[in-house]
Amino acid sequence: MSTEDSTSIAGCIPPEIGDDRDARLTNCGPSIVKTGSSLAGKRIGMAVISSYPHDPRPRRAIEAFLNEGAQIDLICMAHERLPSREHAPGLEIFRLPLKHRRRGKLAYAYEYSAFILMSTVLFLWRSVIKGYELIYVHNMPDVLVFVALLPKVFGAKVILDQHDPMPELMMTIFGSKEESLAVRIIRKLEKLSFACADLVITVNIACKRIFAARSCRAGKIRVVMNSPDSAIFPYRSARSYASQPVKFSKPFVIMYHGSLVKRNGLEVAVEAMARVRREIPSAELWIYGPQSNYLSDVLRSAHQQGIQNAVRYLGPKTLEELVTEIENCDVGVIPNYRNAFTEINTPTRVFEYLALGKPVVAPRTAGILDYFTSDSLFFFEAGNAQELAGQISYVFSNPDRAIEVVERGQQVYLSHTWEQEREMLVRTVREMLASPRQTAALSHSSSTSV
Repeated sequence: MSTEDSTSIAGCIPPEIGDDRDARLTNCGPSIVKTGSSLAGKRIGMAVISSYPHDPRPRRAIEAFLNEGAQIDLICMAHERLPSREHAPGLEIFRLPLKHRRRGKLAYAYEYSAFILMSTVLFLWRSVIKGYELIYVHNMPDVLVFVALLPKVFGAKVILDQHDPMPELMMTIFGSKEESLAVRIIRKLEKLSFACADLVITVNIACKRIFAARSCRAGKIRVVMNSPDSAIFPYRSARSYASQPVKFSKPFVIMYHGSLVKRNGLEVAVEAMARVRREIPSAELWIYGPQSNYLSDVLRSAHQQGIQNAVRYLGPKTLEELVTEIENCDVGVIPNYRNAFTEINTPTRVFEYLALGKPVVAPRTAGILDYFTSDSLFFFEAGNAQELAGQISYVFSNPDRAIEVVERGQQVYLSHTWEQEREMLVRTVREMLASPRQTAALSHSSSTSV
C-alpha cells in the first residue's frame, strides 16, 4: 500500500482558513493529545520530503504518536499556504524552503541533497538542545535516513519507513532497466540505508518480501499498511445504499482518484469508458486529483474518442471531501498498467472504496492478490481496457452480485483497519524505546494476554 499511490488523498488541499495556527493544524492534522500514555514524554524527530499535513502516511503516524503522548519535531517540505515554522500541542513543524516538483533525475538529486543537508544540520542542533529517543524517517529517498546518523550517536533509535521501493519506482518512472547502473546503485543505497536503521517499516507483504530478499533480514522489517483512517472513512455497509434497478436515466458514475501519472493508467480507464458507453450510455468517469501534464493528454484522448462529455475532471479533494464523492459513485477503478511498481503496490484507494461499501475493479497484481481473492474484488488484467470495461459493465448489470463481492472485500478491509495497523505501529515504537525492565514487562503482559 504505497503512499506514492499515493496518493489516495487526491491532492489534499487545506481549505481557506483564518490566521489561527492551531486551526490550520487541526484541520488536517492531530486533534487530541493524550498525556500519560504509552509514549508519554518520548521525544521523536521525524523527516519526510513532502508537505504536512497533506501526505497521509506521515500524518497518520504523527497523530498516532501524539495521541500516545509523544513530543515530535517534524521536518518537511514547504507549502505556499502554510508557515515555515508552526507549533501545536506536542508538535513542532519546520518547513524547509523547498518544494517537490515532478521533474528529471537531476532535479530530484538536487531536491533530495538540499533537504538532507538542511535536515542534518537541524537535527544536530535539536539533538544538542533537547535530545531524541527516536528519529523516524519516511522514504523517498532511502538515503534520507542518513539525517539520523548524528542523533544516533547521541543515543537515538532509528526507524526507516519505506513507503515505496525506489529501484522499482525508478524503473517505472524513468524506464530504467533492472540491470542499469542507476538501478544497481539505488539498490546498494537501499541496503546501506537499511543497515543504518534499527528497524524498517513498510507498507505491505510484497514490499517486505522484496526487501528481505535483497537488503536485510526479514526479522528487521514490520508491515504497517496504509489503511484509511476510519475517523475520516467510516465503515458503511454495501447494503445501506438504496437499491436501484438497472437503468440508463441517471448517471452511472465510475470514479478514479489519486495521482494523475501515467503508471496509474488513467488513459486505460478512458479507453474502457469508450467501450462502456456503447452498453451504458449514462456512464460517466469522474476524475479527482491534482492537475498534471498527463491529465491534459488523457482529456485530449477522451475528446478524440468522442466521450469528452462523459469524462469529468473535478479537481483535487481533501480526504474528508473524498468520502462524499465515493458515496456518490457507483464503482471505483484502479486502472493501473502493469509495471515494476504497480505489480507490488496495494493501493489505499481499494480500502477507501470498500470502507464506504463500493465495488472496486482492480488489476490482477501481486500486491493486491496478497490480500484479496477473486471473489472479493472485480479483477482485470492490468492495462487491458477491454477487460476493465467488461468488469465495469458487469457491476452495472449485476447489482446484487456486486454487493456480495463488496461484502467479501469488506471482510478483508476489516482485518486491516487503521485501528489495527495503528496499534502495530505504536506497539513497535513502544517496544523499541522501552528500557530492558519495561521490555520484560511488556513481554510478560503479551504472553499472559494470549
